[in-house]
Amino acid sequence: MFKLKENNTNAKTEVLAGITTFLTMVYIVVVNPVILSDAGVPFEQVFTATIIASVIGTLWMALFANYPIAIAPGMGLNAYFAYSVVGTHGNISYQTAFAAVFIAGLIFIILSLTPFRKKLIEAIPENLKHGITAGIGLFIAFIGLRLSGIITSHPTNLVALGDLHSPSAILALVGLAVTLILMTLNINGALFFGMIITGLIAFFTGQLSFDQGFMSLPSLPDGLIVLNPIDAIGDVIHHSLYAVVFSFLLVTIFDTTGTMIGVAQQAGLMKGNTMPRAKEALLSDSIATTVGAMFGTSPTSAFIESSAGVAAGGRTGLTSLTVAGLFIVSAFFGPLVSAVSGISAITAPALIIVGSLMMGSISNIKWGEIDEAFPAFLIILSMPLTSSIATGIALGFISYPLLKVVKGKWREVHPLVYLFAVLFFYQLAFLPH
Repeated sequence: MFKLKENNTNAKTEVLAGITTFLTMVYIVVVNPVILSDAGVPFEQVFTATIIASVIGTLWMALFANYPIAIAPGMGLNAYFAYSVVGTHGNISYQTAFAAVFIAGLIFIILSLTPFRKKLIEAIPENLKHGITAGIGLFIAFIGLRLSGIITSHPTNLVALGDLHSPSAILALVGLAVTLILMTLNINGALFFGMIITGLIAFFTGQLSFDQGFMSLPSLPDGLIVLNPIDAIGDVIHHSLYAVVFSFLLVTIFDTTGTMIGVAQQAGLMKGNTMPRAKEALLSDSIATTVGAMFGTSPTSAFIESSAGVAAGGRTGLTSLTVAGLFIVSAFFGPLVSAVSGISAITAPALIIVGSLMMGSISNIKWGEIDEAFPAFLIILSMPLTSSIATGIALGFISYPLLKVVKGKWREVHPLVYLFAVLFFYQLAFLPH
């Protein structure tokens, strides 16, 4: 079913890769409820909704697309939901905001059923694809450094070296050293075993504890939040949430598309300029977004942490199936998951190392041609500095056709690139982001 031999992998490697991906992204089941609870959504509601959306999207990816890519509510979109949509509109409740997410999800499904998103992948210039991959790598490495305390904020320079004597920084550096040694020795599942060893060190040094126990039953205090598409459309029209729907739609399309391209390229699954089974893969996040809104979570996206599983050897949907299974199990281990994911130094080494691996795409960029190189550079630079994959992609899409027009090569640019350059310019200039 998963064509393991054709993809030069085996079940053990795929399961280990799935565990690795899960451990690097499981923080979302805690972070997402924390953020959305600021909008008034009950913590338990979002915790369960996050898992439901993740399981549905990732299972679809595993069974129908056969890709080692996991789906879960996206970071950034949850903050936009909580602080821009609900936070700055006094008359908009979180229930109404979920209606906007639901409508965006339905439109997303329709677009995914058409050739539009597949054509979009094929229309993205090669150098932008390489820039997206490298930018994501730099972004997740930066996340790992920041979450572990190795890098910290600075009032003047924005970022600076953190306190390397802090327990979190020391644990992350030790975990990074251990994982690098395992990788240098070509040990399969080095990233996963590195996290296990780091977790054990955290436990025996008193950084990791399980004060709240290990298990609890999942719950949905609000039940289903969005039940009727007609009512949801009515809410959007009544509150004039067209710009909100457009923002959710545009950001999710490019966040997920960019991440899928980056991970697929890293795994060697791209066939030239095309992504096999693109429709099936792209449907996964649109369906998960729609279902997730019904239960109470912000839009889903393909997770950049999937690249950790790819680096551990994941090549097929068996990796994603493993992730989905672990998400189901995690629903009953809320306190345990919360404790482990609360120690960012355990997963930070994997993010840093995977980031370095993804940066290899830089070598494929045509640095000798400024009209090709600068848009890619802009993507790579802006993703970590703005903490947004979508913003990086937007700046690349805007600058690429502009430089091509100036150089007289406007015919080389696909019409879809021009279209989205205009849309992205409008979004950055006039819409909240």
